[in-house]
Amino acid sequence: MDINAIKQRLSSLQSSNSSGKKEKIDYSKYYWKPKQEGKYQIRFVPSVLDPQNPFKEVFVHYGFSKFPTYALTNWGEKDPIVEMAAQLRNAGGSDNYKLAKKLDPKMRVFAPVIVRGEEEKGVRLWEFGKEIYMQLLGIAEDEDYGDFTSITEGRDFTVEAVMGDIGGRQGLKSSIRIKPKTTALGTDKTIIKEWLTNQPDVLQLQRKSTFEDIKGMLYSFLNPEAEASEGETTPAASEDEDTNDLPWEDKKPATNNYAVKNTGKVTKADKFDSVFEDEE
Repeated sequence: MDINAIKQRLSSLQSSNSSGKKEKIDYSKYYWKPKQEGKYQIRFVPSVLDPQNPFKEVFVHYGFSKFPTYALTNWGEKDPIVEMAAQLRNAGGSDNYKLAKKLDPKMRVFAPVIVRGEEEKGVRLWEFGKEIYMQLLGIAEDEDYGDFTSITEGRDFTVEAVMGDIGGRQGLKSSIRIKPKTTALGTDKTIIKEWLTNQPDVLQLQRKSTFEDIKGMLYSFLNPEAEASEGETTPAASEDEDTNDLPWEDKKPATNNYAVKNTGKVTKADKFDSVFEDEE
């Protein structure tokens, strides 16, 4: 056994853990968004994940924790919040329907883009909402424009960012306008090949919560008044990043008709867990 090699390895491990912090990811390498008011020129790039469709729809839970949480359905898995919303709709009733609508994850869309003037940064993902998405889909189906992601005869877009009201707060609002002239994606074949093959994947970049994590956030959302005197243990909510820009109006859940086991004292947590027994 090489004692010196062991000491060196121990020293390196202790050094890497001394700060107690994980390496911070520079997300600006993978995502693009306007940082200030002004006009930007971008080009949508064929997606390496789906060359026929550059748009990636993802669904996000807002308002359940400090940070938005990506729904497990994005990975093809069952999600407790989505499951609860479906059960509320099946139960019927206007109150259940309203609560189900609040529980529904919100759609965000990501697309790979090249920013003109910043081509050296490579392909990054631009995130936008339903309004811009609908505009882009409308342009895509318009035969007068053709395939704006074409490598040889595609079209650039102008993105204009201005300060405005977003859900009661001031922020940058973006609008898009397609360029009338067709252009090539680039002139260097090697660089173009790099752009078409080396692209970030939003689902690999985002932290994936567990079923239990999301179930805990749902429990806390539905039971904000839960008291320790009831003998319940409220599952802890996950902590991610701060984008709670879709506040909920009604914190109290509607009455439900779920069947629960009745063995002695049944707490709220017991009733809540019983809803997901078949799912697990």
